[in-house]
Amino acid sequence: MAVTSAPGTETSPAVGLLDRERIIAQPGFNRWLVPPAALAIHLCIGMAYGFSVFWLPLSKALGTNVPASCTSMSMLEALTTTTCNWRVADLGWIYTLFFVLLGCSAALWGGWLERVGPRRAAFVSACCWCGGIVVASIGVMTHQLWLMWIGAGVIGGIGLGLGYISPVSTLIKWFPDRRGMATGMAIMGFGGGAMIGAPLANILMSTFRVDGTIGVWQTFLVMAGIYFVFMMGGAFSYRIPPAGWCPEGWTPPVAKSSMITHRNVHLRDAHKTPQFWLIWAVLCLNVSAGIGVLGVASPMLQEIFAGSLIGQPGVSFSQLDATQKAQIAAIAAGFTGLLSLFNIGGRFFWASMSDRLGRKNTYYCFFLLGIVLYALTPTLAALGSKALFVLALGVILSMYGGGFATVPAYLADIFGTQFVGAIHGRLLTAWATAGILGPTVVNYIREAQISAGVAPGPSLYSGTMYILSGMLVLGLIANSLVKPLSDKWFMSDEEVVALQAKSAAANSGPTGSFGIGKGGFDAKAALAWAVVGIPLLWGVWVTLKSTLVLFG
Repeated sequence: MAVTSAPGTETSPAVGLLDRERIIAQPGFNRWLVPPAALAIHLCIGMAYGFSVFWLPLSKALGTNVPASCTSMSMLEALTTTTCNWRVADLGWIYTLFFVLLGCSAALWGGWLERVGPRRAAFVSACCWCGGIVVASIGVMTHQLWLMWIGAGVIGGIGLGLGYISPVSTLIKWFPDRRGMATGMAIMGFGGGAMIGAPLANILMSTFRVDGTIGVWQTFLVMAGIYFVFMMGGAFSYRIPPAGWCPEGWTPPVAKSSMITHRNVHLRDAHKTPQFWLIWAVLCLNVSAGIGVLGVASPMLQEIFAGSLIGQPGVSFSQLDATQKAQIAAIAAGFTGLLSLFNIGGRFFWASMSDRLGRKNTYYCFFLLGIVLYALTPTLAALGSKALFVLALGVILSMYGGGFATVPAYLADIFGTQFVGAIHGRLLTAWATAGILGPTVVNYIREAQISAGVAPGPSLYSGTMYILSGMLVLGLIANSLVKPLSDKWFMSDEEVVALQAKSAAANSGPTGSFGIGKGGFDAKAALAWAVVGIPLLWGVWVTLKSTLVLFG
């Protein structure tokens, strides 16, 4: 016998545990339980940013006494060798696979996610991400790099894509009054995952490092287990609102901006519009510049400030001995941790600000401020102003993270909310492209200048920062060209009703809160936030502690 608690929330015993119909919210549900569910997933998959913590231990998995022939092995030999240590460059391909597969899987299965709902997508994400790490642990045990590539890189990368987009459209529908803030809360977690995962991985490797072993495969298994529990908790905490739902006392405002639509564009048509590709370029160029800086942040700080980091101003990087270089490397590690905090904070700050400024204006801030800061950075470096240099890069990284968190709401404003998750998935191919473009441009310019005889120092990165500033100029132009869609692209009311028929009442039906979404920050919500907030605060504390040496 079916029970109806609110319009469009009819359920049946035949509905499966993972089905979309199972997770339609009932009266009494608190919408503030959804963001921590999203965070539980994003904090786990965000460890993709911190996977480099394993590279050095894995590069010494067989010890230091290895055959001389290992130095000249090919990529194919590296994939299958059991007698040679892996090179960091070979392991680094896992990082590339993460973000290429993230973008591709989000694009391929974004439409499927919209049909089946966020719970099933998050469930599959947990199985892929955690299962991929388990397969990678077998690769470490058997010393087979190809297994690590397939496990962590390919299977795990697919899990990243599904997990990353699983909460986007859900949060936008739950918080129509604060779209930017809602997506910022979740996507903040992806930036913060490494702050928790990297120090946790170091603790676990130290615990399992006995009798000459590196402790990585054991660490993989433990972390996969922890992540699986958290991600399943997030997946089964997801709920979606019934059609016609809106927050208590809230009514859609009269459009103050033509940039915000209350209609919907079908997934099949979104990529046919110029606006989709302009926003694609906006995200790609913003991320390319930011990820380029992120990739060289540590060596850049070391080579620019060198001896001044350890109280010896005037001593260049090439004049430092091995012990001194180890000291400044530790300081640079704290610097990258500090940039992670800016990355995380920027995701929430800029996404929340976009609710006031508007999405297009927020991206104007990213590009205009970014152009100035990128172009000014070489001058700050030449002046030896360490504090201003760090602050400039911190703001740059806040806008890098803010770009990720703001773009889902930008898409919802332009294309509507019906297919925003799937459209966002397709747009993430811009991230996959930027993940190749940004580091390639930065590394190529750096190597070219070294080949030309430029010594480590401020001048080594000047050309790089000016070119990245130029990329932001292109992004600024693309953003300025984003206009509201013409009427021909929007779905009719009848099409929207037909799509929502399985899980929702027709648009012409009743609207209101139906007793759903109330509660605010009650005891249950406080507990849910504590589950994700305590690990995040621990990660922030560890990061801040390690950054004290930078200004100590």
